Amino acid sequence: MSTKQRVYNFNAGPAVLPEDVLLEVKEELPVYDDIGTSVLEISHRSPEYTAIASSAEERLRRLLGLGDEWHVLFLQGGASLQFYMVPLNLLPRDGSADYLITGSWSKKALKEARFVGNPRVAASTESTQFDRIPAPGTYTIDSQAAYVHFTSNNTIYGTQWPREPETGGIPLVCDASSDFLSRRIDIDRYGLIYAGAQKNVGPAGVTVVLIRQDMLERRHQPLPTLLDYGTHAGRIYNTPPVFAVYIVEKVLKWLEHMGGLPAIEARNEAKAQKLYAALDASEFYRPHAQPDSRSRMNVTFRLPTEELEKRFVEEAKEQGMIGLKGHRSVGGIRASIYNACPPEAVDALVAFMKDFEQRYG
Repeated sequence: MSTKQRVYNFNAGPAVLPEDVLLEVKEELPVYDDIGTSVLEISHRSPEYTAIASSAEERLRRLLGLGDEWHVLFLQGGASLQFYMVPLNLLPRDGSADYLITGSWSKKALKEARFVGNPRVAASTESTQFDRIPAPGTYTIDSQAAYVHFTSNNTIYGTQWPREPETGGIPLVCDASSDFLSRRIDIDRYGLIYAGAQKNVGPAGVTVVLIRQDMLERRHQPLPTLLDYGTHAGRIYNTPPVFAVYIVEKVLKWLEHMGGLPAIEARNEAKAQKLYAALDASEFYRPHAQPDSRSRMNVTFRLPTEELEKRFVEEAKEQGMIGLKGHRSVGGIRASIYNACPPEAVDALVAFMKDFEQRYG
């Protein structure tokens, strides 16, 4: 296989970007527009970057239907920093917040919140190896909770909330890193959403944070300057990841041209259905997630032996498919089929799976 050809990229993140975006970026390097230099070299306070960041914000607002009460922030530190920054700003010192534990990342968020206050575990599926999302009616939300935190999609275990959890009106705080902008959501139920860009909306290096004004107003004071959401609302305090935001703006434009969230949701659903259908038709492959909790972004499964899993990953790479090895903590196979993963990639994977089963099953 020639390394000059693009392969089908199933990496969990940093992940596949739209090829149209990559070609546009290539065209604009080393000179952007008519300014005589590249985006990599411009000031974060230049009119050119201001226009890029403003366009990215406007596109996000259109895609999600955000009103003026929402602030759009482009921060750094990934979701991991938000695990601490959320409770630092929003968890009352003498109060609590509810956490729904559905995988490794929500456990990490809970751990960070415990440095600040007294978060409560409202539900957990750890006892079944995180193979499902808590069913409605199996958990109760504290009516006095400051917020309810959940991870909308779990990359390691391949589960996803099919809809927002019921909270009785308590605002949702969501780590949406691995399914951000992959489907429509009920934005009115959220108080804060954060997402590392490197799954669905851009490269590593920028974290999108959406925070509603009423949540911003209830944050603690004083706070460390860079860890205070108020520092970043409405202004650029320190140097942002300029090039990453530049690519995010292009991905958002691509997403709008694709038809927005309704269109990308339908495309993602079709890809996932095709892959799960192949898994369900086989006794050779064993999906990890329960059917009603399956992720449309990260499809996880096992083969009869670890040796076969290793061979599967190696032979898939020879066939032009990379990134299929499961997370190091659980093993197995994981196919990440984010927004920019083309349907042809899933077709190729399904064909390879059938051939592999015929030869080794």
